[in-house]
Amino acid sequence: MSVVGIDVGFQSCYVAVARAGGIETVANEYSDRSTPACVSFGPRNRSVGAAAKGQVVTNCKNTVQGFKRFHGRAFLDPYVQSAKSSLVYDLAQMPSGMTGIKVMYMEEEKVFSIEQVTAMLLTKLKETAETAMKKPVADCVISVPSFYTDAERRSVIDAAQIAGLNCLRLMNDTTAVTLAYGIYKQDLPAPEEKPRNVVFVDLGHSGYQVSVCAFNKGKLKMLASAFDAELGGKDFDEVLVNHFCEEFRKKYKLDVKTKPRALVRLYQECEKLKKLMSANSSDLPLNIECFMNDIDVTGKLNRGHFEEMCAGLLAKVEAPLHSVMEQAKLKKEDIYAVEIVGGASRIPAVKERVSKFFGKELSTTLNADEAVARGCALQCAILSPAFKVREFSITDVVHYPISLKWNSAAEEGLSDCEVFPRNHAAPFSKVLTFYRREPFSLEAYYNNPKELPYPDPTIGQFMVQKVVPQANGESSKVKVKVRVNVHGVFSVSSASLVELLKPNEGEEPMETDPAGKEEEVCVHCFRTTSEDGKQEKNHAPSAKKPKVKTKTVELPIENSLRWQLTNDLVNLFMENEGKMIMQDKLEKERNDAKNNVEEYVYEMRDKLHGVLEKFVSESVNTFALRLEDTENWLYDDGEDQQKQVYIDKLAELKKLGQPIQERYIEAEERPKAFDELGRHIQQYMKIVEAYKTKEEQYEHLDELEMLKVDKQVNDAMIWMNSKMNAQSKQNLTQEPAVKVQEIQAKTKELYSACNPIVSKPKPKVEIPKDEKEEQNGPINGQEDTDAQPGSPEKGHPDGGEIGWNKG
Repeated sequence: MSVVGIDVGFQSCYVAVARAGGIETVANEYSDRSTPACVSFGPRNRSVGAAAKGQVVTNCKNTVQGFKRFHGRAFLDPYVQSAKSSLVYDLAQMPSGMTGIKVMYMEEEKVFSIEQVTAMLLTKLKETAETAMKKPVADCVISVPSFYTDAERRSVIDAAQIAGLNCLRLMNDTTAVTLAYGIYKQDLPAPEEKPRNVVFVDLGHSGYQVSVCAFNKGKLKMLASAFDAELGGKDFDEVLVNHFCEEFRKKYKLDVKTKPRALVRLYQECEKLKKLMSANSSDLPLNIECFMNDIDVTGKLNRGHFEEMCAGLLAKVEAPLHSVMEQAKLKKEDIYAVEIVGGASRIPAVKERVSKFFGKELSTTLNADEAVARGCALQCAILSPAFKVREFSITDVVHYPISLKWNSAAEEGLSDCEVFPRNHAAPFSKVLTFYRREPFSLEAYYNNPKELPYPDPTIGQFMVQKVVPQANGESSKVKVKVRVNVHGVFSVSSASLVELLKPNEGEEPMETDPAGKEEEVCVHCFRTTSEDGKQEKNHAPSAKKPKVKTKTVELPIENSLRWQLTNDLVNLFMENEGKMIMQDKLEKERNDAKNNVEEYVYEMRDKLHGVLEKFVSESVNTFALRLEDTENWLYDDGEDQQKQVYIDKLAELKKLGQPIQERYIEAEERPKAFDELGRHIQQYMKIVEAYKTKEEQYEHLDELEMLKVDKQVNDAMIWMNSKMNAQSKQNLTQEPAVKVQEIQAKTKELYSACNPIVSKPKPKVEIPKDEKEEQNGPINGQEDTDAQPGSPEKGHPDGGEIGWNKG
């Protein structure tokens, strides 16, 4: 089972995997751990990540980035309409009313949904993980901003499904960071002790998120969160871009915003300048060559001036900090540490304001860029049976209060009830009890639209079907289970009708409806039942109810979720993604075949006037001209050919070039092969001579066999001399008289014939036992049995009194 955490950022993405050694952020094919969140569309294929980033300037209209902000949003959404003007690529309306991206792909105009484009990016990140882990990847945990609503979260889940990923959990950015921070801490307070409160500040490229978390040993509990979806690194870039657009308009009379390509280049340079100003306070230059109309532009800026221009943005830093402290009901002295992460958190003015607010030094123990991906990988490892991870429970929060409304059966008009208040624990389930005679509908919505960074507070409609009255005509008791799941998505997960049964004669009536652990709310009389089953409120009289026997019947629920992709559409997008993956693969193979031809042309052209020159049989110019013709063909008619055409072209060239290369290789390797054969001949000749002079080492060898060895050695010597003489008369431009393979075969043949004979071991001579005793004296240290009683022990130098026999 794969254990992968994916941080899909606005600008960059990171992939972390769990291995035996721990959590590791893996690098892509460019050996970079950061993969740009960028997709480029071309006439034959798509490019994703770093390859797409390289086309931002050259193919700007068909290279999309920053699409993360459009998840779950309608095309007519005010946010989408305001963002349209600042984009280089085009947005379009999908048939469903959702936002789509219009590009030229395969020389046709196409409109892709945001889910499709995100799926393309996820497919690339999946490949990166698979390359690193050397096995298929399916299960993963993906990060999302904590301020995402239901529609946005479902959109990301659909994108993961289109990419062939099984998203085990959508994890809030700040929750992932808290897990990466807390799971390795060995000094956390015991569960019964006062928790350690830590504030996490995440300022990324597109959003600003703050959360406060309570840590105890083995668990973390999110207390509150706040955000500003309109404050991020891109907003600081925007300030710089607007400044230089105005400066270049005055200085060079250039209207930068009318030229998309120039605008993209300016954004890139301003981002670099922003990073340099974070490390330097002196004046820094901005230079762009051939910027517009072949004009080179220059400018300069320092950190002090930059901070003055960003005063409005910097003033927005404190509001979420105030909010999160108020929600958690904490004082500044209750905060143990403030951990800051996110790419834009490196801006000194931001760090200064956060530090000043809490009155303490900021902690930077986590990797600002990779902390989210690492936290996601840790969560995936916890959910995976393949890894043993330290016990660590995670309690997140509901970020926006959620209510239900319905047509009241008792009273005319609508009734509503807040089921999940803000900062309620999540994931969590509640059971609502209704009394109904017929099917009814529930509408879920966010009850505080002002707090939403999203125009539509509606979550969805849920129709509870097949509700019928009791046999006696009274309303049936219907239990509806609502849930905020691990993804932070609200759902009506089940509904059941409690049917009253008549007890058999003589049978004691009893209630068999079990009390669940979920919180239960009776919406008929607004009775609330807590998790331990004790009644907290009851506006109805508390008369003792007779026990009755019941049967529970599951009811179907028809969901109508806001901006939810249908299953058919998801399947169609999955099918299209598979086709595009195959097209990309075919195009890569075609390009590889073309590159192989180009590489061979350049390699052989250089060698023909170098190491291969003396091995060319015909004039060097003939083959060189063929190579030159092929090079010209590659940039003319051969620019856009099928894969097989390139394969055939390479085969034609190799037909001419291969014999030359083979002659060169033979000339290089032949002397080594002859040396090896000569060494074996010399070795066996010495052994034969030693045998003939009756050296003790070889005198045990058989005479007839040694004659065979002598013959083999002489034959090999004659063969080698004849071949060496023949080769010395051969021209280097001709086929060699003997090939290296033949020499190696002769060496092997000689070794196989001679080695078993000359390496026979000398037979051991057995000495009779009696002779051994005479030669070696007493065996095993035994005494001489001829020694007389009372005489000194044999062999003792001074005849001491040792070993006297007692007769």
